[in-house]
Amino acid sequence: MATRKKSGGAAKSPAPTQRPAAKAAPKKSDPLFNQSVEKALAILEAFGEKGRALNLGEIAAATAMTKSSAQRCTHTLERLGYLHRDPQLKRWVLSPRSLSIANAYLTGHPLIESATTHLVDLNQATGESVSLSEPDDTDMVYIARFPSRKRFLIHMPVGHRLPMYCTAAGRAYLSALPQAEAHLILRRSVIRKFTPMTTTDPDRLLALIDAARKAGYAWGDQEAYRGDLTIGAAILGDDGRPVAAVNISGPTSRWSMEELRSKMSSVLLETARAASSGIASRLSDP
Repeated sequence: MATRKKSGGAAKSPAPTQRPAAKAAPKKSDPLFNQSVEKALAILEAFGEKGRALNLGEIAAATAMTKSSAQRCTHTLERLGYLHRDPQLKRWVLSPRSLSIANAYLTGHPLIESATTHLVDLNQATGESVSLSEPDDTDMVYIARFPSRKRFLIHMPVGHRLPMYCTAAGRAYLSALPQAEAHLILRRSVIRKFTPMTTTDPDRLLALIDAARKAGYAWGDQEAYRGDLTIGAAILGDDGRPVAAVNISGPTSRWSMEELRSKMSSVLLETARAASSGIASRLSDP
């Protein structure tokens, strides 16, 4: 597993992880693959990875396009309403219309619909932030979040992604997979430090996943954000395989890792079981 050094801060989000290429599509052997669509989506995704505002050269570099190709795609996306040029920054930015794609995904999502009541109850019972995330390649993507009403400096918007290996939600998901599948995901992950606390040793990561498998939940001590303690549990589908994870986040100003685990793990597991039951019934509805 490759290792790259990265450090994080208490109130800052870690840099977004490298988004995987879309299934590494075999372009030459796939007559239906449309490279224009690929380029347009690459431009939209570049704003999440490289910054909120980009000029044409930055867009071309981020997407490995020529400037002329990037200009044509950017112009088309502007005409369609997904990008607009900020007159003050003199750079391209995403428009509110770009959120319509995410909204279409989240609206009527069976897991969100079935789990929301349980997640709200967990949020109120613990007084801390509660999140729901789904797997995407080697990352977990946050699809719902119920923040603490108490002071908490970490911003985790819906759609944010973090690697499985350094998050409680990700380790919980990995622990519910067959060992061979979990090991394969770890081998494909780009392992790097988000904070000085991030575990990067492969053997130690496997041990933490194994410990989560035995305990029924996983934990992370300031591994993605400084000052953030988390515990997470997998949500299972009707076939017993993990489909998502729920996690509780608490700041080091209010909790120690031992206290969070001892006082919150039981209610976390109850919520995960209730959400698992709910998603199974939703997916089985005609």
